Amino acid sequence: MSILGYNGGCVVAMRGKDCVAIATDHRFGVRAQTISTDFEKVFQLNPHLFLGLVGLQTDILTVKDRLTFRKNLYEVKENRLMSPERFSAMLTSFLYERRFGPYFVEPVIAGLHPKTYEPYICNMDLLGNSNTPEDFAVAGTCAEQLFGMCETLWKPDLEPNQLFEVIAQSMINAFDRDAGSGWGASVYIIEKDKITVKRIKTRMD
Repeated sequence: MSILGYNGGCVVAMRGKDCVAIATDHRFGVRAQTISTDFEKVFQLNPHLFLGLVGLQTDILTVKDRLTFRKNLYEVKENRLMSPERFSAMLTSFLYERRFGPYFVEPVIAGLHPKTYEPYICNMDLLGNSNTPEDFAVAGTCAEQLFGMCETLWKPDLEPNQLFEVIAQSMINAFDRDAGSGWGASVYIIEKDKITVKRIKTRMD
């Protein structure tokens, strides 16, 4: 098993019409053993910026803290909110600095630009090589299953409630086919004027 799949978990982000969604499962395990069923892997960094991290649990917590520090420093110096594009560039640089002893995390970024409210999603490998798709970004132990479900269900210009249905169904069906992820899910729908958080009950086995 890859070290990236040692603790399990998955994250998926999706673009909609003037909105984005990011979702994660709740499982934290050690290989096949489940340790906890309430481990959050998605973090809100500012009103319209969310970061999802999957991989080794210790590295997830370390990377989240260090990125939050750098993001706060930027916002204090610049006196403005950090845009998702700017955060993505910072994260690429942060991960590449550690290329000879990398953090074992796969980041997924979802957000809206602070001024234009343009939707943005991005995912990276552990060395910071970024990918900014127009539809969806996935990471985690059930990435292959997520790709299949997302490609089947996603359509351009989904409204927020449609986007929730698509991302929720994609998550549930993907991690039902993967023992490394699951135990419920959280979905964050990010719009210009509000953020909706929904918890999904799923199979608990």
